[in-house]
Amino acid sequence: MNSESKKYGDTFHQANRQSFFSKKFLKDNILTGHFYLVVYLILGAFCFFNFSACRPNSGREEIIVAGSTSIQPFTDEWAELFMEKDAKVVINVQGGGSSAGIMAVKEKTADIGLSSRELKQDEKDLMEITVAYDGLAIIVHPSNSVNNLSIEQVRSIFAGEITNWKILNSTDKTITVVVREEGSGTRGAFQEMVMGQRRISKKAIVEDSNGVVREIVSRDENSIGFISLGLVNDRVKAIALEGVRPSEEAIVKGEYGLRRPFLFLVLEEPRGLLKEFIDFVLSDEIQSRLPQEGLIPVKKIPADTGFERREE
Repeated sequence: MNSESKKYGDTFHQANRQSFFSKKFLKDNILTGHFYLVVYLILGAFCFFNFSACRPNSGREEIIVAGSTSIQPFTDEWAELFMEKDAKVVINVQGGGSSAGIMAVKEKTADIGLSSRELKQDEKDLMEITVAYDGLAIIVHPSNSVNNLSIEQVRSIFAGEITNWKILNSTDKTITVVVREEGSGTRGAFQEMVMGQRRISKKAIVEDSNGVVREIVSRDENSIGFISLGLVNDRVKAIALEGVRPSEEAIVKGEYGLRRPFLFLVLEEPRGLLKEFIDFVLSDEIQSRLPQEGLIPVKKIPADTGFERREE
């Protein structure tokens, strides 16, 4: 073989080797790609069918609580204290109102519903656990000279029949009525205990939380509203009804009639972590703190009594 033939032969073999290794490399890459694709598909399917295993907090247990904005701030605090005892637990507390909380439990989107009113007949399929009692306070601006009203006067104000403070021996100013939205436990309790068959005026300002009602009343000298007694602070004034100021003592004695239960609602007898949290809220550790927060411990009021209703 001459040198030129050898040269072409070497070139041919080299090209074949390169072609062989290129094909092998390509084949290996394709196989590797297929392998990773299969792995990704398996992991994707695992995550789809077992989503909780793919979350960062997969080792933590979660309780979802939703409902009354009256109970929400207190439940937030109870949840924080409970989570301090067990770092593996996450308690997610949401608002939305009593009716929303009731529906969330029924639809199984929440483990515990919060209601600040008694349940209606068609809601009685849920298990009720009273965790505290609360007074309903009628509030005005601290500068308002009115300190006492009758139930009938309150009813007439919120019905839009009394529209000026002058009628109540105060300033000649139009009354600004502030109320909660339909579906809230606070409004439901107020409607039942105060308004009876009369409806709240359509001219009233409607807000979606007790905190906002309190804020508006604290800024408007001519306003009046109703909120949870436990949320009254020095920026508003809780007036007396029929000569009795709202307080734990007056409510326990039955002297102040606007009282309502704070309810935890569940689908069935609580077990496991759910039971632990509810037992914690009902424990002496938490119940002994309630008076400092403006609430009344469960044991102070007989379980067989409900709303103190006011008839027209």
